Amino acid sequence: MGRRYENDATGVVCAAATRVAKRATSNCRATGEGWEADIAETFTRWDAAEQLHTHEDARLYVQACADEDPGDGSLIRAALNDVARAGNMAGLALEVGMSREGLYKALSENGNPTFATVVRITRALGMQLRIG
Repeated sequence: MGRRYENDATGVVCAAATRVAKRATSNCRATGEGWEADIAETFTRWDAAEQLHTHEDARLYVQACADEDPGDGSLIRAALNDVARAGNMAGLALEVGMSREGLYKALSENGNPTFATVVRITRALGMQLRIG
């Protein structure tokens, strides 16, 4: 299995999120016995919504999260949240027939959207649910 990183928006760990921004700095100095290095690493949170630039990116991301979902729908919900945040949340909410706040709540970490809501969201995003 690949590396696992935490999604900034939801706290859900998704192996589909395989990239993280990392900066490392190194201050090396010579000592009597060789080199000594002070290494400081800083990490920034990786947000999938910032990486989803095309419809194909979104489709592949949702598919990868669906493939790795533990069976409770948490990764699918998180992926839909990321895709919605990457686009126009207010426009999506209008198309789904929900308020913007209601859509945020349904797709939040503690959200529990109905199956009908998930179907309406995927259709509004131009995606299809397939079983099999």
